[in-house]
Amino acid sequence: MTLPLPDRSARREALLEAADRIVQRDGPAVSMASIAAEAGITKPILYRHFGDKGGLYAALAERHTDRLLAALQDALAGAGTPRARVERTVRTYLATIEEEPQVYRFLVHSAEGEAASAHGQVRSFLRRLSELLAVGIAAELGLPAGAFRAEIWARGIVGMVQAAGDWWLLEGGADREELVGELTDLLWGAYAEGVRRSSRGGGD
Repeated sequence: MTLPLPDRSARREALLEAADRIVQRDGPAVSMASIAAEAGITKPILYRHFGDKGGLYAALAERHTDRLLAALQDALAGAGTPRARVERTVRTYLATIEEEPQVYRFLVHSAEGEAASAHGQVRSFLRRLSELLAVGIAAELGLPAGAFRAEIWARGIVGMVQAAGDWWLLEGGADREELVGELTDLLWGAYAEGVRRSSRGGGD
C-alpha cells in the first residue's frame, strides 16, 4: 500500500523543526547545507520551500517571536498585583532567552546581509510587544488609548529589558532572579527612590 505524502504545510513544518535543531546547536553560524543534511534532503528542496536563506531565516524568526509574544501576553494578563505582573513578564522574557541562547543569538546577532528578513520579524515582534504593553499601561494609569505617555513608556521598557537581557546573556555574572529583581525594582521606581534617599543623605 502506498502511504500518502505529507502536505506542503506539514513538510514545511518538519523542515522548520530540523532548522530549529541546527540553530539550537550552531546559533548564527547555521548554514543551509547543515539544515538540509539534518532534514535528510538536498538544498534545492529547502530552497523550494523557503525561496532563499532569508526566507528560511524569516520563517524561523516568526516561529520563535510568535511563541515568545504569546508567553509574554499570558504573563501580562495573569492574576496578581501590577508589580507581580511586571516581575512575571520580565522573568518570562529572561527565562526564554536563557533557555534558548543560540536561538536568541540567531535572531539578534545574525549578519544583517543574510538575515534582513529575520531582523524584520524581530522588529515586528518588538513593535507588537510595545503596542501590547502600551495598552496595559494606559489601562493601569487611566489614560486614553494611544496616549503618548503610555506609548513612550512601553517602548522605553521594552528597549531597556531587551538591552539588559542582551548584556546579561552575553556577559553572564548575575543570577537570573537577581536581574529580574533589579529590573522590576527599576521599573517600579527604585531609581527615583534612590535619588530621594541620596539627597537626604541616606544613600548607600
